[in-house]
Amino acid sequence: MPSTAPIPRDPLDAARAILRDTFGHADFRGLQAGVVGEVLAGRSALAVLPTGGGKSLCYQIPALVRPGLGLVVSPLIALMADQVAALQQAGVRAARLESGLSLDDRSALWRRIEGGELDLLYLSPEALMAGPTLDRLARTPLALIAVDEAHCVSQWGHDFRPEYRMLGRLADALPDVPRLAVTATADARTREDIRRELRLEGCAEFVDSFARPELALSAERKRGKGHARVAELVAARPGRAGVIYCGSRDGAEILAEALRKDGVDATAYHAGLDKDVRAERLEQFLEAEAGVMVATIAFGMGIDKPDVRYVIHADPPASIEAYWQEVGRAGRDGQPAEGITLYGSADLAWALRRLDSRDTSAEVKSVQARKARQLYAMLDGATCRAAAVRRYFGEEAVQVCGQCDLCLAPPKLTDATELAQKALSAAHRLGGRFGRGRLVDHLTGKTKDVMDSEKALSTWAIGADTAANTWRDLVDQLLFEGLLKEDPNDGRPLVGLGDADGVRAVYRGERRVSVREQLAAAKSSRGRKGAKAASLYVDPADVHLFEALRGWRREEAGRQHVPPYVIFHDATLAAIACSRPRTESALRAVDGVGEGKLARYGEAVLKLVREN
Repeated sequence: MPSTAPIPRDPLDAARAILRDTFGHADFRGLQAGVVGEVLAGRSALAVLPTGGGKSLCYQIPALVRPGLGLVVSPLIALMADQVAALQQAGVRAARLESGLSLDDRSALWRRIEGGELDLLYLSPEALMAGPTLDRLARTPLALIAVDEAHCVSQWGHDFRPEYRMLGRLADALPDVPRLAVTATADARTREDIRRELRLEGCAEFVDSFARPELALSAERKRGKGHARVAELVAARPGRAGVIYCGSRDGAEILAEALRKDGVDATAYHAGLDKDVRAERLEQFLEAEAGVMVATIAFGMGIDKPDVRYVIHADPPASIEAYWQEVGRAGRDGQPAEGITLYGSADLAWALRRLDSRDTSAEVKSVQARKARQLYAMLDGATCRAAAVRRYFGEEAVQVCGQCDLCLAPPKLTDATELAQKALSAAHRLGGRFGRGRLVDHLTGKTKDVMDSEKALSTWAIGADTAANTWRDLVDQLLFEGLLKEDPNDGRPLVGLGDADGVRAVYRGERRVSVREQLAAAKSSRGRKGAKAASLYVDPADVHLFEALRGWRREEAGRQHVPPYVIFHDATLAAIACSRPRTESALRAVDGVGEGKLARYGEAVLKLVREN
């Protein structure tokens, strides 16, 4: 339960007690303790933690330790509803303030807020920054303000929302309240934009590893629209919850209908549907244990369903940030899951045309086009996919995952070491003072109004006999491998040398650089033979109890009209089935069983264990 006692000498002791007693976890993971400690000290911060890495706990727990009400700004009503339901299950006094509330419900909620009867309040940026709301909250003791999905504030991010820019005014409106910006996907340039727009300059920045070891990634070139291949992939994964992303509303409807004809419990979701229909379909998917959602990006971020076992991109997303956000919907419970992408050259051309038609500045269009090309370079690349994504976000000394399709079945490669040596040498001689376009122009000898000092460099026009597109692809490859790196440079990235040891090894010929040979569509990979199916680690002897627990949970969720996972995650049920606790004390020791859920469900769970 939330603490009402004063903050002790070591606030993290109180935080750990709430983590254990309210949320049922033994200790913090990764960078959680550092983020929580910073907020408990009353300081603002930016935290970039991977999907499934416990970002929400970084503001939920400080809100329960610090005096006052915790405000959480979220872009989606569905996400707010999901998190509030889960918190209420754990015994936390949480609510959401949104436009759908009746006048009576809104008045009752404000009475709870002003009476100090709430621990956490979720609301949209528009609702928070509305004059009356902000004025009333300014007169309320506040523990913190958390900005969830903070990448929405950046025009360089993959889901820019102009209304998020208003939140920078909170620094003046509520100067004594610590603010925490959290997201799962933000490269260096996006993080820089978040800090500037939210007035977080000088605040601590926590950037955890982007590793998702539970995710097995794969990509293959599509034939036609790829719908037949999607149907094959879904049929090979029966009884599992999945999300399929499509690039258009019509595509989502057509594919969902085709899957239903194959006997799959598939539902389409897109912005063209009435909001009540969308809400109904989302609720059905969240409450189903093996449903398939065929969606456009309107399905988007922040869906907390932990037991999604696969995400399939029937059409590729717009960037690596969007890709990582979307495949991150799978495996949130830490159990094995898959991210599968179908792509083709027509997809990239369509993405670039769509970008060109947008009413945005030339600079933003240029950046987003480069991000799209980087995604396709990764999809069609030769190196470990998970490692390429992690390097994109700025991680160093990254190891291969050993489980993506490129690790399991390395493609045929062409040696490009000599070209790489030329590109690295050119980047070195240009001193990291220019972007990738200028680097390519230098290599091909096409720099406009070139100065004599640049023409005098030994690398000037050294690659004139190689096509500019080849150089652009190679620069992307070198960036993915960490041999080149980009300095954000206030929105105008500069390309310089990356890992010094790696660069020296390439110069000396000790490290080879290879590019993937382009395969004809007829030779496109048709799947990952021998890849392990994504499933929970439940011993055959415990399957009967596990399924009995899931059946009980399904009935209980139906009775309460909540998604099953807000009661217990599959991973928690699997741990109960494995350990077979016989006492409340033993059940309390299972990860994910807090005091509130123990009091609420302990007797029923222990009865099932005894009977199975």
